[in-house]
Amino acid sequence: MINAFKRAARLIPCCAVSVVLLAACASGNSGGSGVTVSDPSRMTKSGFLSDYARLAPVAGTDGIQCWRDPAVDVKKFGKVLIARMVVTLKDVESKGIDPTDLKTLTDYFHGSLVKAIQPQMPVVDQLGPDVLVIRIALTDLVPTNVALSLAGTAIPFGYVADAGSGVATGRPAGATPYMGQTGIEIQFRDGGTNAILAECRDSEVGRKYAADVNAGASGAAETWANGYMNSFQSWSYAKDAFDKWSSLTAKRLGELRGVKVASK
Repeated sequence: MINAFKRAARLIPCCAVSVVLLAACASGNSGGSGVTVSDPSRMTKSGFLSDYARLAPVAGTDGIQCWRDPAVDVKKFGKVLIARMVVTLKDVESKGIDPTDLKTLTDYFHGSLVKAIQPQMPVVDQLGPDVLVIRIALTDLVPTNVALSLAGTAIPFGYVADAGSGVATGRPAGATPYMGQTGIEIQFRDGGTNAILAECRDSEVGRKYAADVNAGASGAAETWANGYMNSFQSWSYAKDAFDKWSSLTAKRLGELRGVKVASK
């Protein structure tokens, strides 16, 4: 293992240059496209939501499961309140996590949501009949194991953790066993009546090697580069997942309210 780390240290500069060159050749917004992917087999049932049985995959959301009360007119809400987030850690993988990391992550997610939603609806801190409340639980949060990622880089796909990546281990293509995992359970409530309007859940895993084949050559290179670089940072995949959820939330709210939301 020590020799593997030494080889990794020698290879990182060369690999990093190649990755940067790939990213530079890509065009358009990076946006983390394809860097994380929904994994239905790892979706959680923490008890945060009221009824998991009624959740079903939603078209165009990369596998996210949701339920919405069809009788509710979302257009009546003109403001959003983002409640304080709840975080749970996956038992074994997340021992020894610095509590300040968790605050940094929830602050990041809050900021990402505000940035995505605020162009169409103001984000407030007081309840009211025209306020949509968003409650979020981050479930089974797992950081990337950077040490294993370095070892895998020293012997690409020869290292056991990399060789077992993707569908061989029941994971999405390109996701290795040491990549980060971020689950979410999200609930939308009426700020006036506290009635539950909608609920969703998802679990995103990082992909170190996958490319977005639907994005064309430059997009695929960019996805590969972003995923590769993220594999050497503990929480990069979590932040990509947060940005993805923020964008999808804002987009869906806009659709239900008849407001066009600019794509990121």
